[in-house]
This record gives sequence, structure tokens and C-alpha cells, in this order.
Amino acid sequence: MARRRVLLLLKPLDVYPPRPLATSIQTNGDRTISSKILRHLDDRCRVHKETIDHCKSIIERRDLDWELIMRNNLSKSIRHVDLVITVGGDGTLLKASHFMDGSVPVLGVNSDPTNDLEVEEMSEEFDATRSTGYLCAATRGNFEQVLDEVLEGKKKPNELSRISLKINGVKVQSCALNDILMAHPCPASVSRFSFRIRKECSETSHLINCRSSGLRVSTAAGSTAAMQSAGGIPMHISIPDLQYMVREPIFSRELDIPLMHGFIKPTECMAVSWYSQEGMVYFDGSHVYYKIRHGDVAEVSSDAPTLKVFLPSSLLT
Repeated sequence: MARRRVLLLLKPLDVYPPRPLATSIQTNGDRTISSKILRHLDDRCRVHKETIDHCKSIIERRDLDWELIMRNNLSKSIRHVDLVITVGGDGTLLKASHFMDGSVPVLGVNSDPTNDLEVEEMSEEFDATRSTGYLCAATRGNFEQVLDEVLEGKKKPNELSRISLKINGVKVQSCALNDILMAHPCPASVSRFSFRIRKECSETSHLINCRSSGLRVSTAAGSTAAMQSAGGIPMHISIPDLQYMVREPIFSRELDIPLMHGFIKPTECMAVSWYSQEGMVYFDGSHVYYKIRHGDVAEVSSDAPTLKVFLPSSLLT
């Protein structure tokens, strides 16, 4: 039996580079940065490195063919492996997803989980929240157990919906696991666009004209991120629908107001006509994006390969 092949994808180690500590560092006038903040940043780097070393040592003790790559060096499709393990947070898992077609499962390891007690103790000085690992099934504490369950077939991946985008009828290469944002290159600028929801060959909504700061569409996995922050509805991770919201509409007909926020069923797509001179479609943040121009038509749907993800049990209840 061939040895299984594993790709270990890592968040960079120099996100918070080490620096000398002092009682305080002067910034502007009376403003200072306390040594507590600096210690917190340095501790985040240390904890992340220790988690990487821990995961590597466990993988080395298994009968696996494996290779390591930093996420910033990932530039081609992930193929010819049986499992991808990401060590970082949701951002590292999202990065991996842009290079995966859905045939390979991914296991996320949250390398620097938030400590609720630390957040409470530091709340009057700064935000001590650490890495977001919403989609990560493992941490340093349980990585060995979770990995063995995966390798032994005791833990099965779930299939998560992703967002597909066509621009003028041509499907773009990337799929979004969390959300897309369609906006001006400067998202604070006003954009003009219109959209309607289509089901197969028939139209299911009238044309809705918008002047706003953009349009966001999320999957169920992304509904608890920016979508929820903007007033959207959290969705169970298993729901295949997409959720959309027009951001900060400036003026709408009374008839259109209920349709500024809604859902796109798997049998439907949203057709967006762009009427601003410039535009961008951002995938899962700002690292993957596509340009759109006046007159372009973008079609948004869930017609994309699902992504196989080993999820934490808390998301499955």
C-alpha cells in the first residue's frame, strides 16, 4: 500500500517579528505602547512556532510522505496529495482553498487559539484576541488525536459550499469559501450596479438598481464573519444557500428595500450588471481579486466544487 502524501501549509513565522522589550515605548506625545502589548505580540509568534514544531514532530512519527510550504509561497494548484494540513488560522485554510478543487480534504490547525481569560484581563488596555480558528478542527492540544482519527478513517470531512463567479460568461479560476465583495477599488466610494436573481432560465426578481458601497455574498461558512457583522443572518455550516447583502445603500425604491438582503438557492444565480467605471471582486478578503468595468455582467452562484474540510464538532450540532 502506497504511503499517504501530506502537504503541511504554514502561516509565516514573521507575522509579529521579535523586538526588544522595554517598560514602555514612546510613540506620539503622551501615547505609549505598554510592554504588556509587546509581550503579547511576541508570545503569539512563540506559540505559533511551538505549534508548528509540535505538528511536524507528530507527522514525522507517522508513516507519511510529507512536504512543508509557507502559505505565501503557494502559487499553483494543490494536486497529488491525500491530505492538506494548514497550521495558522482560518486565513491559512482559506489560502489553501483557493488552490484546491475539492478532491483533497483539508485539516485546519489553529496554532494560536484565543484565551478568554487573557482577553478579559487585558480588555481595558488592548484587544488580546488571538487567531480565529472557526473552521479548524485541531489545536496543538488535540492535533495528534485528530490526525490519527483522520488517518484511520474515524473522522470524515464535511463538504462546504463555495461561491462561483463568471464575468461576462467566463468562469474565473478561484472559488470563495467565505465570501466575495463586489465594490469600487476604494471600497468607501459609491458604486452603481443592478442585479436580479435568476432561476435556471426564468427571472425570479425584478431588476434592482443600487447606489451603495458594494455588494457582499457569503456562504454558510462565511455567514458568521463580515456578513454577520453587517447585520446578516448566521447560517448552519451545512446549508448550501448563499446569502447576499447590499452594503450601505444610499437610496432605494420602497419596492426594492426588502431585496437589499436575501438568499440565493443552489438552483439560482445572481446576475449583477456593473455601471461604475471601475470595480473589483474580492475573494475571502483582499488577497484574491478580479477587476470589473462599466458594462460587465457578473454571475454569482454556488455552482462550484465543494471543499472537503474536517470541521470541529461544535459546528456540526
